[in-house]
Amino acid sequence: MTLRRVNVVILVLLAVAFLIVIQRNLLNLNDFLKKETPVSGVILPFESDVSPGVRHDSKRTGDEIPVVVTASEERLGAVVAAINSIYHNTKANVVFNIVALNDTVDHLKEWLSRTRLNNVKYKITVFKPDVLNGKLSKDPKRLETLKPLTFARFYLPFYLPEAEKAIYLDDDVIVQGDIKELYETSLKPGHAAAFSDDCDSASIKGIVHGAGNQNYYIGFLDFKKEAIKKLGMRAKTCSFNPGVIIANLTEWRNQNISSQLEHWMELNAKQDLYSNTLADSIITPPLLIVFYKHHSSVDPMWHVRHLGSTGAGKRYSAQFVKAAKLLHWNGHYKPWGIKSAFSDIWEKWYIPDPTGKFSPLRRHSGGNIEGYA
Repeated sequence: MTLRRVNVVILVLLAVAFLIVIQRNLLNLNDFLKKETPVSGVILPFESDVSPGVRHDSKRTGDEIPVVVTASEERLGAVVAAINSIYHNTKANVVFNIVALNDTVDHLKEWLSRTRLNNVKYKITVFKPDVLNGKLSKDPKRLETLKPLTFARFYLPFYLPEAEKAIYLDDDVIVQGDIKELYETSLKPGHAAAFSDDCDSASIKGIVHGAGNQNYYIGFLDFKKEAIKKLGMRAKTCSFNPGVIIANLTEWRNQNISSQLEHWMELNAKQDLYSNTLADSIITPPLLIVFYKHHSSVDPMWHVRHLGSTGAGKRYSAQFVKAAKLLHWNGHYKPWGIKSAFSDIWEKWYIPDPTGKFSPLRRHSGGNIEGYA
């Protein structure tokens, strides 16, 4: 074999080796991307639509403040009241990122465009429930009561790919303070979110102390299960309420919070880690696990809650409720329902549905039992 032929063979072998290395690197990169993708098999749309009727309000100044809320058809009046209270209590440049299902979009857009909220800046994102496949218990009793949109908060960075920070709010809230103040909540380095701690809230005069173990991790997680034991968490650690979240979206992405939450959802579907606990919640437990001793705190006056619980009308003074920056009717009794505490505050911000499809039940029941709930 001549020297030239040897050189050719060597070049061919080097080329083959190079291609093999490239192929392996591509395979490894593919595996890496799969691991780093926050949502495996995500089918979040995004069918985003900024209403053409939205006009820039010249009175709104400063950088955009993203506020994420969900809008389900049966509770549409709630999110409208929440948006109204936020918008009219600030001069900040708020943009509402509304997560809804397909059957709600047209109704919501008409409600906003035909009322005094027609100047509100918003974007509607259609949430696809398919993303939850394989992540929820197959218990038929639980499936009947599950609302897909309650899990929307797990995927915050997907609605705001360019944002570094955002606020998430449940729909059953009324904001009485300037939302800019809440947005400016300081998060500790490395923290992806801030919540209101349940134990700390009891130290503020007028805030309801939760019942029994529902203020602690043991009220949400089954500490007899091996997967929970291995985490080494203290059962008496104070829990938090995820109805108000200040999210550092950069940290959320970097730490793959969404995929971590999905992992615990999937594990619970197989091992029932929290479905039968006292608190009877499937939203809070994965958040408690992922953010265990790794979250910042929200000022308690920016999350006065339990207004939807029995006896809230007697536990809270009118003066305290008036001074609160954010009111949350978590619990069974909603202010658009038949019985609720402080429903007059919610009514102040509610805007009647121009289509007539939604109407607070109280308007047909002829009364409100303030001391009942």
